[in-house]
Amino acid sequence: MEHHQILEEERIAEERSTTRADLGAVISEEPIRNLSSLRKPIAVAPDATAAAAIDLMQTHRIGCTLVVDQDRLVGVFTERDVLLKIAAAGLAPDSVLVAEVMTRDPECLTLDDSLAFALHLMSVGGFRHIPILDQHGHPAGVIAMRAIVDFMVDLVPRAVLNLPPSPRHSIAREREGA
Repeated sequence: MEHHQILEEERIAEERSTTRADLGAVISEEPIRNLSSLRKPIAVAPDATAAAAIDLMQTHRIGCTLVVDQDRLVGVFTERDVLLKIAAAGLAPDSVLVAEVMTRDPECLTLDDSLAFALHLMSVGGFRHIPILDQHGHPAGVIAMRAIVDFMVDLVPRAVLNLPPSPRHSIAREREGA
């Protein structure tokens, strides 16, 4: 290997390690409130039908809706609830109340929690959305794992966008599901 090739390889290795360190620092310090893609909460009442919640999720092209009673979060209704608690049980969505199939008392974060903590909580908990509460405990938004990943990609666009194509990494060109 020639000297200039070795220098180029060392430069690339240094750039990659710096990018990883910078990414980790930003993610660990960045509060959720600064995430531009933080979604406003879309909510249903506990006595809404699952069909109504599903329609709302389809209309807004979202994977979950918050379940709110008197401005307080009481649960979250997700695509997984539809699949695992309604479809798998052979239930009719128009005959099931959201309160019967929602996830009660979900993990929540505040606007001041870090993106790293949100990502960690999602990874450990095995979920893709976390309700965000304001300083009064009222729903302020929903953070999705995809939003955090998109944020991270925006931090290192050159490193991500310059990856060589690989046939074994087939990338879906369209969203799955709703």
